[in-house]
Amino acid sequence: MTESAPHLKTIEQRLLWLSHWMIHNANHLREKTDGIKVGGHQASSASMVSIMTALYFATLRPEDRVAVKPHASPIFHAIQYLMGQQTRARMQNFRGYGGVQSYPSRTKDIDDVDFSTGSVGLGVAITSFAALIQDYIAAKPWGADTRKGRMVALVGDAELDEGNIYEALQEGWKNDLRNCWWIVDYNRQSLDGIVREGLFERIEKIFDTFGWDVVRVKYGALQRAAFGEPGGDKLRDWIDRCPNAEYSALTFMGGAVWRKRLMDDLGDQGDVTALIDTRSDADLARLMENLGGNCVETMADTFAAIEHDRPTCFLAYTIKGWGTPIAGHKDNHGGLMNKTQMAAWQAHMGVPQGQEWEPFATVTDAAGLQDFLSRVPFFAEGPRRFSADPVPVPQIEFNADREVSTQTAFGKILDDLSKGDSDLAARIVTTSPDVTGTTSLGPWVNRRKLFARTELADAFIEHRIPSTAKWEFSPEGQHIELGIAEMNLFLLLGAAGLAHSLWGKRLIPIGTVYDPFVHRGLDALNYACYQDARFMIVGTPSGVTLAPEGGAHQSIGTGLTGMAQDGLASFEPAFADELAVIMGWAFDYLQRDGEGDPDERTWLRDETGGSVYLRLTTKPLEQPGKRVDDAFRQGAIDGAYWLRKPGPNCAVVIAYQGAVADEAIAAAGMVGEHRRDIGVLAVTSADRLNAGWTAAQRERARGNAAARGHIEQLFAELPHSCTLVTVVDGHPATLAWLGAVGGHRTISHGVEHFGQTGSIGDLYRHFRIDRTALVQSVSQLTHGARVTASPRGF
Repeated sequence: MTESAPHLKTIEQRLLWLSHWMIHNANHLREKTDGIKVGGHQASSASMVSIMTALYFATLRPEDRVAVKPHASPIFHAIQYLMGQQTRARMQNFRGYGGVQSYPSRTKDIDDVDFSTGSVGLGVAITSFAALIQDYIAAKPWGADTRKGRMVALVGDAELDEGNIYEALQEGWKNDLRNCWWIVDYNRQSLDGIVREGLFERIEKIFDTFGWDVVRVKYGALQRAAFGEPGGDKLRDWIDRCPNAEYSALTFMGGAVWRKRLMDDLGDQGDVTALIDTRSDADLARLMENLGGNCVETMADTFAAIEHDRPTCFLAYTIKGWGTPIAGHKDNHGGLMNKTQMAAWQAHMGVPQGQEWEPFATVTDAAGLQDFLSRVPFFAEGPRRFSADPVPVPQIEFNADREVSTQTAFGKILDDLSKGDSDLAARIVTTSPDVTGTTSLGPWVNRRKLFARTELADAFIEHRIPSTAKWEFSPEGQHIELGIAEMNLFLLLGAAGLAHSLWGKRLIPIGTVYDPFVHRGLDALNYACYQDARFMIVGTPSGVTLAPEGGAHQSIGTGLTGMAQDGLASFEPAFADELAVIMGWAFDYLQRDGEGDPDERTWLRDETGGSVYLRLTTKPLEQPGKRVDDAFRQGAIDGAYWLRKPGPNCAVVIAYQGAVADEAIAAAGMVGEHRRDIGVLAVTSADRLNAGWTAAQRERARGNAAARGHIEQLFAELPHSCTLVTVVDGHPATLAWLGAVGGHRTISHGVEHFGQTGSIGDLYRHFRIDRTALVQSVSQLTHGARVTASPRGF
């Protein structure tokens, strides 16, 4: 450390300046068109600069991965800029269109982001799941060459208020977490106030309970040296007793006020008075602000001392706004230096006018620093993003029973894969928040085992106690069992879904969850999709079709969530053969990397791939028999196909999605007794249909007059007088938009309120998603004859 200390200090000061100038430029110098504050968190960046300098330029290795505290993103971008991995133009356009992002983004920044951050707490927790996935990969024959690194989170102390962090701690303990560091920027200030005294003592106990080492980094090198002087022990005791708010206020007021306060409290003790008197106001301020987290030398030495792989939390005491005129002020979280303050600070930092953007503007030994940077291990191997070849997808087939539910069909498809030796089956990793058996993953787990770093036998098997679940824990296992925390589910899927990029090893992650509880993990689901993680999430059972469970377990809005969530293709098949087609397509879709030509047939973003959401049910449906035609298969993927194709004089189309297929088919049969030209549209994905339609509209606006979405092609020959009746076991808006495609009159059936217990028939009648209600709507729309025929299919 001694040899590199001067370079680290130089880098620290360069990063402090560049990050703050970038924010200042965006808020005070760049032309504004809307008059809105740009922001950028100067104070939150300053408190992290010493920590990040020590971490990136003295500690990290290429195999390490970092989740940067969202409000420290300017420091991160300055690091990349200093290393030539970020452009000046993008820095100048910070938080502008095409500029560096407000918070580090894997998909929107050009620099080397390991984990996107922004929704506080999630970037912290995902590192623990990434460490678990790293162990999972390394335990497999195809992943044995994986270079293990540390998964590091840079944590704002206010982020420790986020409950998902503590859920992740528990899961880490259960899975013997290794190679994970959380570095807490303990500046004790948040947006709305000062951190409560003594809070971290309680948090520390939580970390200790879950098997973490906690390293307190409270004093910098200057302070430790002063403590060795006569009276230094009294100064340290005073620092330890000083309330957080008081310490912040004194820091903002500066050296003269520090002197008065210390002299008032300790000045009658001769040795302490001498210690204070030997320092100028500026030196005294520098001493009192030299907390451990603001001392690059101390941080580098602290990191270097850790030689084990146990999870470690570093509590780094810092000053918010350290090194700037707004250091310590209670309002500095969202505050910015004004032009006068910045001008004075620029003079203090020694940055010449006109050289504000120069990486080495104040460096006296530029050649020496450049040589040092060229040897920094973390950057030595160039780009740290990997890729992995797609895993071939075998034919996914399912020979349906006469009656079967989509949830059961899903379990059987996975079970069939588990019996084979395909590369795809070897790369599947499943997970579930304590609902493995009730979401039909049991047969897969029985064959492929649960993952653990060490063997753990099933006591029921050892004692020969009959059980349908034969669950053994083993490093070769392919299922990761989680507790009841949906945030953890999506964080784990997010980490596993980035394996191809983080480690160069392809995984096919599949998670199952009760469908209503998709919304319990929605923030983490959105976070996983935002960083383009690739996974399959299966929400099952869904809808009020789970009738006896009551409203608490019945989902209403998840279909709309599937439509609205970017990066997630949502499906709700009714039949097993649809599911098999969709899953075969999905396994390939998860692995697409964005290369190739756009799909001109649908204008969907199919060439880029994404994650997939399946909304399934436990309701058995009579299956339609073997179907092999291309129109059915492609229609199931694109979102819809004609189960009963309308004729040229079609008066009514009944469009359904999911478990209510039998009700729609029966209603069509009833209506068909009086109106022979009836169409039945089987919708497998309102999401894909809607996305294709809106994409085609955009294409037409851009001049491609021939662009037609899949739903437009299906509706192309429908008479304008044709009426639509839509039905779904979910919010009616899921399919209500179909009427806008061709301007057809439409009545939409669905569920808008919490359900209650009862039979499926009871609830379908209550919410008017049964065949009788559909027939009534047909009569209402067409003003036709009253329908009284017996319900039947066709």
